[in-house]
Amino acid sequence: MQRISHWIDGKVVVGTSGRSGIVFDPATGEQQAAVDLASLAEVDHAIAVAKAAFPAWRATNLSRRAEVMFRLRELVDANRKEIATLLSKEHGKVLSDALGEVARGLENIEFACGIPHLLKGGYSEQASTGVDVYSIKQPLGVVAGITPFNFPAMVPMWMFANAIACGNTVVLKPSEKNPSSAMFVAELFKQAGLPDGVYNIVQGDKLAVDRLLEHPDIQAVSFVGSTPIAKYVYETGTKNGKRVQALGGAKNHMLVLADADLDMAADAAVSAAYGSAGERCMAISVLLASEAIADDLVAKIKDRIPAIKVGPASEDGNEMGPLITGEHRDKVAGYIGGATEQGATVVVDGRDDVPANGFFVKPSLIDHVKPGMRCYDEEIFGPVLSVVRVKGYDDGLALINDNQFGNGTAIFTRDGGAARQFEFDVQVGMVGVNVPIPVPVSYYSFGGWKASLFGDQHMYGPEGINFYTRSKVVTKRWPDPRTSQVDLGFPQNR
Repeated sequence: MQRISHWIDGKVVVGTSGRSGIVFDPATGEQQAAVDLASLAEVDHAIAVAKAAFPAWRATNLSRRAEVMFRLRELVDANRKEIATLLSKEHGKVLSDALGEVARGLENIEFACGIPHLLKGGYSEQASTGVDVYSIKQPLGVVAGITPFNFPAMVPMWMFANAIACGNTVVLKPSEKNPSSAMFVAELFKQAGLPDGVYNIVQGDKLAVDRLLEHPDIQAVSFVGSTPIAKYVYETGTKNGKRVQALGGAKNHMLVLADADLDMAADAAVSAAYGSAGERCMAISVLLASEAIADDLVAKIKDRIPAIKVGPASEDGNEMGPLITGEHRDKVAGYIGGATEQGATVVVDGRDDVPANGFFVKPSLIDHVKPGMRCYDEEIFGPVLSVVRVKGYDDGLALINDNQFGNGTAIFTRDGGAARQFEFDVQVGMVGVNVPIPVPVSYYSFGGWKASLFGDQHMYGPEGINFYTRSKVVTKRWPDPRTSQVDLGFPQNR
């Protein structure tokens, strides 16, 4: 049985806690590995190593830091398929989906390669007579990342690329459900020339998370996961004096107006609802269909679903894999069964005719959904698309803005005025216009509003640089000593 351990001080460190977790093959339902779960002492050791590595890494010049990031970029690019294969094996997503995850993560490493430019401050000459003022950005120290199972390669890249380029050292706690890709990238970082101790990985569960949130040497915490846990991470981390960005759950709505191209909208809805088996916080899970076109749109989506090939990632041609665990599969299936009981119509039932082995739920379509139903109110995180029929723009907008989540949304229309008004009106952090999954490119920042984000800074991009640094303003003059005198008045810039 394969054993997955920690990465501390530039090498694999076998766990000593005596505790371990199961890593399943979601396509078969069988255990494929055991992952060590860290003790408090092991978490403390990783933090101590990162703290010891910080002074030298912080003092490393920007050109050298950029050089390491460029080398990492080349190594990740050269090993795309190997990383994607690990993702498919432990998460279950098909290889094409896994390769897309690696590509989007790589964009964040590419952004961090520009760190000499990104850390430039401002300079004001002669702010007062003989006085110059300038600002600089400096790293925080040891920072932690706590990442989810659904994007085990990309989300760590969202965090560590900017954090390390800015001069911090990192302790990452990846999901214990699929930890191998993080370990593989750590090996690549070492090949790229990153000094030992700058990037560390502790495998673990809640015990490790709580220690990272409480440890006095952790300066900041980045988290992606469900809203209840995001809220807990934010409240616990800030209570312990840490800077925290915690991204939570989502219930992303796609509003389709009566003038939209229905074939394009149907293609987009199917792609955005069922890609990665719906296990992504930017998946479209609610389709708001204008009443005039709702029947046609639902029919078009229904017609497309049978063509989706569901099965193990190891079989060529499959487009959607299993869910991450049997427990999660049963939870998702429960939403489908409960929808009929609450008055909705299950148009396509993904519980039917699933592969005998593994944690599969096929694409599901539920019509006549209304607020108050569990399948509408709660984040399902699976391949389930709920259709809510609305009178038009105003009704659809009101539902989006009334929802507790505010991660992503989209509008499909040919009316430029309606689209622009939607951008202005909607209370959501990421908006797509005829784009169903509006994940920002790496030189913007990712994050939602309302219960989808706890903290003031979004992830990666410019806000990521701000999160992993703090500003310092220097006011400086070199006066003639002969002019020096005591002056108890308030300083004035004249």
